[in-house]
Amino acid sequence: MKSMTGFGRASQASKTLVANVEASSVNRKQGEVVVQLPRNYAELDSEVRKLVLGKVSRGRVSVSISLEQTDNAPSPISVDSKRAKALSDALKSLSHEIGQPLDINAADILRAPDIITFEDKQVCIDSVRAVIMPALKTAIDSLVEMRSREGHDLKQDTLERLDSLEVEASAIEEHSPSVITRYRENLLRRLNEAGLEFDLSDERVLKEVGIYAERCDISEEITRLRSHFAKFREYLDSSQPVGRSLDFLCQEVNREFNTIGSKANDATLAQHVVTAKTELEKIREQIQNVE
Repeated sequence: MKSMTGFGRASQASKTLVANVEASSVNRKQGEVVVQLPRNYAELDSEVRKLVLGKVSRGRVSVSISLEQTDNAPSPISVDSKRAKALSDALKSLSHEIGQPLDINAADILRAPDIITFEDKQVCIDSVRAVIMPALKTAIDSLVEMRSREGHDLKQDTLERLDSLEVEASAIEEHSPSVITRYRENLLRRLNEAGLEFDLSDERVLKEVGIYAERCDISEEITRLRSHFAKFREYLDSSQPVGRSLDFLCQEVNREFNTIGSKANDATLAQHVVTAKTELEKIREQIQNVE
C-alpha cells in the first residue's frame, strides 16, 4: 500500500549537459502529471508523462526539469575573423585615401554586423533525452519509495484502528441478546403496572417480543461487518493501488454501523456505535491519502 504524497530528486550529466529533475506528488482522485521543462524541448513532454504514469496511478505529480551546460559545452559566442580583418583592412585603406588616421577599436567591431554573434544553440533532442530520462526515472523511483514508506505508516495506523472497530463490533454482538431480554422485562413491567396480569408464556406476549426481536436483529449486519473487516485487511496487504476500494469499504462499514444504531434501541449499543464511527472517520481520513 502506498501513500499519494512523496518527493524525489535526481541529476544526470553528459560531457556537455546536466539535467536536474525534481518530482513531488499530492492527493488527487485521478492520476495527473504537471511537467515543467525548457520550451525548446517541449516535445519530450509526452515521454515524461508516460514514464510517470507508468509508476504512479493516483495523485498529482509535479515534475520540474532544468538543463545546464557544462564547461565542455561549445561557446555560445562566435567570432568571424575574416570579417574583422576585412573591416580593419577597409579602414586602413580609407585612412590612406583621405590622409587621416582611422584606428579600429572594440566598439567598431561590436557595432559591425556578423563579426561577433551570440548564439543560443538548441542542443540535439537525443542528447537532451539521454540526460533527462535517466534522471527522471531515478527521481520517480525515489518518489515512489517515499510513498511506499508513508503507505506503510498509514497501514499500521489503519490496522490499529481496524482492531478497535472489531472490538466494538464484538461488544455489540455480545450485548445485543440482552436488548431482547430487557424489552421483555419492560413489557411485562408496564403490563403489571397497568393492572394486567400476563404470564411469560402468554402467546400475545411471546408474539410481541418476537416481533421486536425480529425488528432489532443485527446478526446480518454483524456478519457483513466481519466480511468487510477481512476484505479491508486483504486490501491493506495488497501491492496494487487500493485507495478507491478502501474508500468504498469505509462507506459500507459506516452503513452497517448506522443500521445497527437505528435497529437497536439501546443506550449501550448506541455508545458502541458512536465509538466505532469515530474510529471509522479517522480511518477514512487516512484512506484519502492512499494510492
